[in-house]
Amino acid sequence: MVNNVKLLNPLTLAYMGDAVLDQHVRRHIIRKIQSKPNRLHHEATRYVSAKSQAETLMTLEAVDFFTEDESDVIKRGRNAKSHTKAKNTDVQTYRKSSGLEAVIGYLYLDHQTERLEALLEDIIEIVEKRE
Repeated sequence: MVNNVKLLNPLTLAYMGDAVLDQHVRRHIIRKIQSKPNRLHHEATRYVSAKSQAETLMTLEAVDFFTEDESDVIKRGRNAKSHTKAKNTDVQTYRKSSGLEAVIGYLYLDHQTERLEALLEDIIEIVEKRE
């Protein structure tokens, strides 16, 4: 295991964060609607699309949700040069979503469970208020 999670490549953190967020959203949706996989997938995209993640990040930043360390991870995730292309979105939106995923990965790998849970629950709440 890495001694200092902050030193990991920000895209590695985003890779982990994507999986953590996806699992959390899937668990939430299954509990909420208990439906067929196609409907579950459609519902999940409301939470995990790059556009949704970028909007959520901006909402959280507007209320100063993140600590200084977390903001640093977000900036690194946003500025990281990805070799993959953004699907169905522009580069700015994709980079913001990578920043949110990076901080989720950072909290997960750094075993900051309470802070991670608070962030994940806020993400769910923010997306559901958009309705």
